[in-house]
Amino acid sequence: MRVLMVSKACVLKAYRKKLEELAKLGAEMFLVVPRYWRDERGVLPLEEGAEGYRLLVDNLVFNGNYHLHFYLRLPFYMWDIKPELVHIDEEPYNLATFQAMALARGIGAKTLFFTWQNLYRRYPPPFSWFEQYNYRHSSWAIAGNQEAIEVLRKKGYRKNISLIPQFGVDEETFKPGHQRERGRPFTVGYVGRLVEEKGIHLLLKAMAGISGEWELLILGTGPKRRELEKLASDLKISQRTRFFSFLPSSQLPEFYRQLDLLVLPSITKPNWKEQFGRVLIEAMACGVPVVGSTCGEIPNVIGDAGLIFPEGNVEALRESILKLMADEELLRSLARKGRERVLEKFTQKAVASRTFDVYCKIMGGAEHGP
Repeated sequence: MRVLMVSKACVLKAYRKKLEELAKLGAEMFLVVPRYWRDERGVLPLEEGAEGYRLLVDNLVFNGNYHLHFYLRLPFYMWDIKPELVHIDEEPYNLATFQAMALARGIGAKTLFFTWQNLYRRYPPPFSWFEQYNYRHSSWAIAGNQEAIEVLRKKGYRKNISLIPQFGVDEETFKPGHQRERGRPFTVGYVGRLVEEKGIHLLLKAMAGISGEWELLILGTGPKRRELEKLASDLKISQRTRFFSFLPSSQLPEFYRQLDLLVLPSITKPNWKEQFGRVLIEAMACGVPVVGSTCGEIPNVIGDAGLIFPEGNVEALRESILKLMADEELLRSLARKGRERVLEKFTQKAVASRTFDVYCKIMGGAEHGP
């Protein structure tokens, strides 16, 4: 089957491993991707390289506008390739999804869209029109978390929905490194956007109440960096807290392998809650134990392979960190469980296999084997 995927997220090469795996399963894959994507982290340039699929680079109109961006050359690519199935890696209320859906209809291709949206919202026109059009004309939907399925059903989507993360991890790239060096400080890490809802300020406050030898590594960019650096200084932990800017995806495994523990302390906001927490599975794949809050999908991602604390509760977060600092056997056990959980559920191969099953069902074929 000939599949055209449209995805701004795939500017990162690590995410495109899913297409390689889909191609190995028998899909002829084409990917339309922008030259870069702009968000609060800055400009994310396209990382070069493609194996097993054809990479089609396009210019985005309104690049950085999450809801209103669209692809300049997508009509040409659609008519040139004439895919049988169009996989739209975008939310159903976005203009880019409407654009791809309408073009796919014009050539008689079947379609699916992806959604992370785990908060029920009503959108004003034209976004509500985009959404309803895409609901009517899609063949299938893929949801990245359980609450996204509930939102789709509440909004009246009655077609098939599959629960599959957008991307997995490459277990050969994200894998454990050497054993922890004796005598070095216990190293806690955070990876992600530096924004209020990610709860990094809570992590800083939790660490400030911990004695002994430790260091905190914070990797990411965003509008809260200066505020967080000031908070670390006010808490008198700036000497033990290091901030790092954005790293290419190829360098992330080595960063994770420096850590004894990764923390994702996200907090729910009126307009946001954690939709998955990809950094969790990246760290787990690298054999790094994880601690996460109860925000959104985090508990479902971690399962029994890490510790969960009530979101917003600094004392509970501190207790979780102290528990792992004091119990090396528990630390090793969670490291092993985390890696096993990723291998079972969250590799690019596993995600691609489940996605290929959806492709086959849409096209009327038999389900792919285990």
